[in-house]
Amino acid sequence: MARIYNFSAGPAILPEPVLKQAQQDLWEFGESGLGIAECSHRSKLFDAVAVSARTRVARLLGVSLDEYAVLFLQGGARGQFFQFPMNMLQGGRATYLDTGRWDDMAAKDAARYGDVDVAWSSQETGWNRVPNDDDYVVQNDTRYLHYTSNNTVAGGEFRHTPDAKGAWLVCDMSSNFLSHPVDGTKFDFIYAGAQKNVGPSGVTICVIRRSLLDRVASDVPDVLRYDKQVAKDGMVNTPCTFGIYVIEQVCRWLEDDMGGLSGIEARNIAQANKVYAQIDGTDFWQGKVETSARSRMNITFTTGNPELDTAFVKAADEARLSGLKGHRSVGGLRASLYNAQTDEAVDALVAFMAEFERTNG
Repeated sequence: MARIYNFSAGPAILPEPVLKQAQQDLWEFGESGLGIAECSHRSKLFDAVAVSARTRVARLLGVSLDEYAVLFLQGGARGQFFQFPMNMLQGGRATYLDTGRWDDMAAKDAARYGDVDVAWSSQETGWNRVPNDDDYVVQNDTRYLHYTSNNTVAGGEFRHTPDAKGAWLVCDMSSNFLSHPVDGTKFDFIYAGAQKNVGPSGVTICVIRRSLLDRVASDVPDVLRYDKQVAKDGMVNTPCTFGIYVIEQVCRWLEDDMGGLSGIEARNIAQANKVYAQIDGTDFWQGKVETSARSRMNITFTTGNPELDTAFVKAADEARLSGLKGHRSVGGLRASLYNAQTDEAVDALVAFMAEFERTNG
């Protein structure tokens, strides 16, 4: 059976070479006599996978494992909404930039553990833009500045790294993680759900500056304490071993096949430009985010007519283009073009949009 074109926001498409390798390794990993999903997380076999995964993530982000720790945890990125402030806020002050649904949720969770300033928000305009550094103030006693680099629901993306103005810089990179070059040394804590760009659901990648580990609250349960997890290489509890294996394979694909983050960024830009050109070509389609903040990962748009949007999704499904319905909280349409998205799929989408416009415009 032929595979459909998958534009889902997540769990999302994975690279075909990774899927094919995983098929083999599920049956037998190397010449070990057992599948990758069956081996102990404490075995030498899996330890080599975990070490390679941590090393590749750090290398792609441009950080040293002497200064940063890479963890593969559970609970999703949403779990980090409370886990980071639980560990690090301890009644202090944090600043949040609100450019989407997830920022709003993260700020509310953080408020359980300290004082939260929402220093800037575009919620009233449908989260259609992101701030410049001079648009917000960070108070002197702020412990950290938190932002989301790409908002899956609204379709906005930062093109720059915000200035934390003396505070720690914390970023939810879930939906554009490893999609473009990043200077990881600018960050104190990065977290990302794997299921968008680098793996299956069930793993949350956390990259933490080691100097922060001495600041962890002592009354947090061990499984949620970053220092305890780092000391045990992320194995205070049994990790999602198969998910970590896939992350290692995707990072290998990025480095060996795609030319690293510069190579994958070039492809991501070219694909996004094709879809935005179709949206901007006539008045039939309407983009939902200001041009300067448009996401390359999650392209949100509409016909301006909810009934026509619904008809588009139905017709697209019948044409084997899946996952184009906008998030239920905002409606409209959304095409997710994560790292593994193919040029063939994007060309098929653009052609379908042109035909839909011709027959419904």
